[in-house]
Amino acid sequence: MRCSNAVGKTMNKIHKKTLQDLEFSKVLEQVAEFCSTELGKEQALKITPFQKKEKLMISLHQTNEYLASFDNNNTIPNHYFDAISKEIQLLGIENTLIEIEGFRKIASISATVNSHILFYKKFEEYYPTLHATAQEIELTKEIIQKIDAVIDRFGEIKDGASEALYNIRKQIGQVRSKINQSFASALSSYTSAGVLDDIKETVIDNRRVLAVKAMYRKRVKGSIMGNSKTGSIVYIEPDATQKYNRELNNLEYEEKEEVQKILKELTNFLRPFLPLLVDYQSFLSLIDVVAAKAKYAEQMQALLPKITDERHFNIIEAYHPLLYLTNKEKGEKTYPQSITLYQENRIIVISGPNAGGKSITLKTVGLLQLMLQSGMLVPVHERSEMCLFDRILTDIGDNQSIENHLSTYSYRLKNMNYFLRKCNKGTLFLIDEFGTGSDPELGGALAETFLEVFYEREAFGIITTHYANLKMLANELPHATNANMMFDSRTLEPVFRLILGEAGSSFTFEVAQKNGIPYSLINRAKKKIERGKVRFDATIAKLQKQRSKMEKTSTQLKEEEVKTRDEAKRLEELNSKIKTKLESYQQLYDHNQRMIYLGNKINDIAEKYFIKKKKRPLISEFLRIVETENSKRKREKASVKKKERAKKKAVEAEVQKEVKVIRQKKKKEIAAKPKAPEKPKPVLKIGDRVRLTDSKSVGSIDSIEKNKAVVNYGIFTTNVSIDQLELVEAKKK
Repeated sequence: MRCSNAVGKTMNKIHKKTLQDLEFSKVLEQVAEFCSTELGKEQALKITPFQKKEKLMISLHQTNEYLASFDNNNTIPNHYFDAISKEIQLLGIENTLIEIEGFRKIASISATVNSHILFYKKFEEYYPTLHATAQEIELTKEIIQKIDAVIDRFGEIKDGASEALYNIRKQIGQVRSKINQSFASALSSYTSAGVLDDIKETVIDNRRVLAVKAMYRKRVKGSIMGNSKTGSIVYIEPDATQKYNRELNNLEYEEKEEVQKILKELTNFLRPFLPLLVDYQSFLSLIDVVAAKAKYAEQMQALLPKITDERHFNIIEAYHPLLYLTNKEKGEKTYPQSITLYQENRIIVISGPNAGGKSITLKTVGLLQLMLQSGMLVPVHERSEMCLFDRILTDIGDNQSIENHLSTYSYRLKNMNYFLRKCNKGTLFLIDEFGTGSDPELGGALAETFLEVFYEREAFGIITTHYANLKMLANELPHATNANMMFDSRTLEPVFRLILGEAGSSFTFEVAQKNGIPYSLINRAKKKIERGKVRFDATIAKLQKQRSKMEKTSTQLKEEEVKTRDEAKRLEELNSKIKTKLESYQQLYDHNQRMIYLGNKINDIAEKYFIKKKKRPLISEFLRIVETENSKRKREKASVKKKERAKKKAVEAEVQKEVKVIRQKKKKEIAAKPKAPEKPKPVLKIGDRVRLTDSKSVGSIDSIEKNKAVVNYGIFTTNVSIDQLELVEAKKK
């Protein structure tokens, strides 16, 4: 599907060359390593981009749901199974027989599938897509029950598998008992006779035999089964034991025939289940691949971005999967890239020196798109947005074709011809080193023409180039953008960051100078090319250096801004603390001054009493001081009460305002809605807990008079019509 609502749900098959150019097979190899079954590994290595959007979305959600299971308590059951491909093949052929081990594998795979079906049904809310997939498989216990009735957990046929087998094995037990009894009797008899060697007995061909001294062999009745290396001992099976062994052989043959008959019946029982067993194996193989994709996604912190039907592609902090995992293993840093393509900015031309990350940026976009369209999660930021493309066309790497005797340029021209035939509105094209392989001026002109055609067809694309004419074209086309990989202007080391809106310099002469090429030779080289081109490249290089400086300045300013903001916040907090402390000290100072004043007063009165010894003036003075202090306390209390009353009035006004809004809202609702038969309202009584209709505040009724109720909200009361109240909780009797 293209990035448009108007296009159908079918996408074209991605060309094999695109998969090779973007090293998609390496990703599949890494995914296959997480598979736990051989069939799963085979399927993982065969993954290709989906051609139906519906199937792609199912695959993406399956993987995303399995990934989510790693972070919750509802762990998906184990899906491991032994392949039953051979058994499936035998069931398709008449008169064939499955071995016991084959039946055990079939029972195991049936039980595993049943556990998955039941699990997804139980946790459908967590795993809706996996549940929908599992619901397509029939759950049956018949297979397990039938196999369990015949074969035990040790892989042996049960005695009760058939009545005939039960009787045969019963007889075998009886005969073996007789063999042991007859042999024990012979052993005892010949031991007493002194004809046996010290070892007395041994086992030959799974039969117990007597170890008879060679000189006494004629005294023992039975068949000679062999002798020792020295010839001093002869091994003889007693006559009585021999008779019972012949009977045992016959019974064992009958047992073998009955077992074959039972296995044949069991095989025939399973034949109608052949399509179901094929589905079982396919389902578990699919789950194995989904689990492998989820584990691969977890390893590189991949996720499912938003998939849009619009022509909009915006990947934020995207990593190249292969590079990310390689660097992770080495403990090295991988630099992410952020790229946006949309209708008004559909082609990006990346320029700049080699080894700056241009090709990796190109491959990152292509590989992530391939992975997404193959049902795999991608390592991007969660705010990323991706669309789907009909085709992904690539021209990356060394394209010299030895088999067809084509040069690099001839091969690239052949490839461009294919692009011209296939490129359209639903295409994403990725071209590395566009136009190289021929005369720079002529090849550049042809490349410019190709780019104009791709642009006219409204294809999305990213190209890398060193050609100045392509940079200029990108600057002239309204819906194309120049970009460059940022370099440190001082060290000329890559920063691995894509900068949009500005072409990149190749830093040809700067890099040459850094690598020790004599300055005189560089000057001679400059004279051999057009002065305008040197100036053009120098201007671009200068702009890049200025950009680099601006980036550093901007970063420093941001850091300074953050520091200043933090310092201002710290000073504000410090100022607040100091202000609080000053107020506290002032209060303490005022209190202490007051206490000193009162202390002095009392000291004066005490001194007067000490001199004059008169109680009445003493009491009079004390009462005057107490009354003065109490009058101050009254004023302070009155001030506090005044503040509380003001607060209470403000709250009451807010509630009344809320009541007014609720009334207006109720009137509008009543006017808008058709009148329904009213339910009988409960009779409200004093002490009931109530609230205004559509209000959250709950109070209790203090009194009721003339259809009016006084509702107490704790810090205030209000007079409200009973019709506007609804009962929350009746007063407990």
